[in-house]
Amino acid sequence: MKLNKAQPGLATVTLPAEIDMTNADRVAAELSAAFASGVRVVVADMTATTFCDSAGVRGLTRVHREAAGSGARLHLAVVHAGAVSRVLELMDLTGVLHVYPSVDAAAATNAGR
Repeated sequence: MKLNKAQPGLATVTLPAEIDMTNADRVAAELSAAFASGVRVVVADMTATTFCDSAGVRGLTRVHREAAGSGARLHLAVVHAGAVSRVLELMDLTGVLHVYPSVDAAAATNAGR
């Protein structure tokens, strides 16, 4: 996890190249833990993630709901034309989850918080 000194309350977590049933719970736990100590927005850097199965998507949606329940936000930085973006579109989650085309775009939305 990387805390952003320029934008207090913002942390970035770089996710692995593949998220599946073998590591989805660990990834979700790492994202949840990033909300500790006053972090209000966590950017999940999925720009290098090329695969995310249903276990990974369940973990992301669970962390999203937990964050929203406490007034925080999970932002996903996902390459638009990639396989992960397509999975999120097929599962009709792009309108539910906060998805951005880059880490910079996901972090910039924190500026007004």
